[in-house]
Amino acid sequence: MSVIRSVVRGVGHYLPDRVVENAEFETWVETSDAWIRSRSGIERRHFAAEGQTTSDLATRAAQAALADAGMDASQIDAIVVATSTPDFTFPSVATMVQGALGMERGFAFDIQAVCAGFVYALTNANGLILSGQAERVLVIGAETFSRIMNWEDRTTSVLFGDGAGALILEKAEGEGTSDDRGILATDLNSDGRFREILYVSGGPSATQSTGHLIMEGKEVFRHAVEKLATCTVDVVAKAGLTTDDIDCVIPHQANLRIIKRTADKLGIDESKVVITVQDHGNTSAASIPLAMSVGKQRGQVREGDLVVTEAIGGGLAWGAVVLRW
Repeated sequence: MSVIRSVVRGVGHYLPDRVVENAEFETWVETSDAWIRSRSGIERRHFAAEGQTTSDLATRAAQAALADAGMDASQIDAIVVATSTPDFTFPSVATMVQGALGMERGFAFDIQAVCAGFVYALTNANGLILSGQAERVLVIGAETFSRIMNWEDRTTSVLFGDGAGALILEKAEGEGTSDDRGILATDLNSDGRFREILYVSGGPSATQSTGHLIMEGKEVFRHAVEKLATCTVDVVAKAGLTTDDIDCVIPHQANLRIIKRTADKLGIDESKVVITVQDHGNTSAASIPLAMSVGKQRGQVREGDLVVTEAIGGGLAWGAVVLRW
């Protein structure tokens, strides 16, 4: 039976020029390279330049994805951007990217699910294609988390970085089996009872300020491993598969210990996991598409591979997508 699938046609990413090594933090907060590496696996991250915005990063990643797909912006029907650090309260980052690309048709909007944002955006983009609203969707994760850090808090300020990644989904026909290319299943979840363990202390309605990121690291770690492992099992089951069928895992790049512990819990060999956290830090909604693009460049993600991507972020919000590359 013929079915509609959303197939990946191109990926790309962009990282700001400024690279911040762990040692640089030693000059303004009580920490060390060894302390940061041991607790997070992070060695360096990128910070946006003064005046460089989330939409700037997103546009550069979008251009890279279009080039990878051999497409022009005029061929795109919709743009979905996942971000928690927009340039402005409004307009959306997505419409700003649309304008920067010279795209005069279609529609664009943002999604906010923090570090799970790209999984939510990918799921929504898939829905747009399956419902007939669009045939080609540009899905972007972009963040400038350096703008919301408390630089006196060594437990959070050393963890995050800036960057953007983009992916193009295109409508295609499949046979309705797990051998089809494209998105095979999605699984989204949230639980607002855990808001206090990961949040930003500001906002236009509550404080009329930007605020800073606040996190209870141990609690987030505990929830992350449990929930990411569970939703990964659930999403592959929805596709009629098991974790043994997975060729590649592209997780949210929050913390190396979370990535490894989740893989161990699932019985997935580390060689199947794309890991970029050491070079990028936690780029929130940008981390998965960034890792997808880097993984493709490295040859870790190949056409025909069964790929699972999973993430958890503030809310708490979490989810996973399984697709055949």
